[in-house]
Amino acid sequence: MTIELATLIHWLSGMFWALGRVGGFCMAAPIFNATVVPARIRVALTVVLTLVLAPLAPTQLDLLSAAGVATMAMQMLIGASIGFVLQLVFQAVSYGGILIGQSMGLGFAELISPTSNTSVPVLGQFYMVMVSLLFLAMDGHLQVIELLAESFRGLPPGVTGMDTKSLWVLIMAGGDLFSGALRVALPAMTALLLVNVGFAATSRASPAMNLFAVGFPISICMGFIALWLAMRGLISAYSALQSVGWDLMRHLAGL
Repeated sequence: MTIELATLIHWLSGMFWALGRVGGFCMAAPIFNATVVPARIRVALTVVLTLVLAPLAPTQLDLLSAAGVATMAMQMLIGASIGFVLQLVFQAVSYGGILIGQSMGLGFAELISPTSNTSVPVLGQFYMVMVSLLFLAMDGHLQVIELLAESFRGLPPGVTGMDTKSLWVLIMAGGDLFSGALRVALPAMTALLLVNVGFAATSRASPAMNLFAVGFPISICMGFIALWLAMRGLISAYSALQSVGWDLMRHLAGL
């Protein structure tokens, strides 16, 4: 049996469009792009998702034409935009932990993040781990795969896809999502602010007291207590951020 080149390209076109969108998403989305996961497993996950979503992306475009190259670039942009929004949600929660660490005097404590191989504050990495566990516990990975599948209905492969309005909405949403970091850190930061106000009053009443020797341990201890109490509101703060993120990802997917 002989297969013509045009027929083979037509069969593979849907797989390539799905590969572009899934590959762009996996390169930008948290957990899916974690360097702690071996590269072979990440590549295998991308291939499996591509094979599953390929039947949803039929098209008549020629892969070797200029329109085909533009279509592939657009699919990678769509996938990367959806993954970038999810990354913003995770980083917003992590930044809230960094703000708490700076308020309690642990801003200098850093470690090497296993997910990005960069030096990050300890509390920022702690909040990143917590939000990753919440994301998996709430079946967020399944929901985002479902969103990718529905995106082929909202934005079928083609030269035209995301417009400049969608990109501008993505840029503006970055500020809204990072404002959620303040919501995550506000309870603990408020408690630590009251502690610092108490230190200021003590320093005013007793100038001879060495606040650097006394205040630093107390600030750290009170910071851990405030952090423990603030963890109760982490789920609600994360849910609010995730709701905004899902709305934006659906908008970018044309749903």
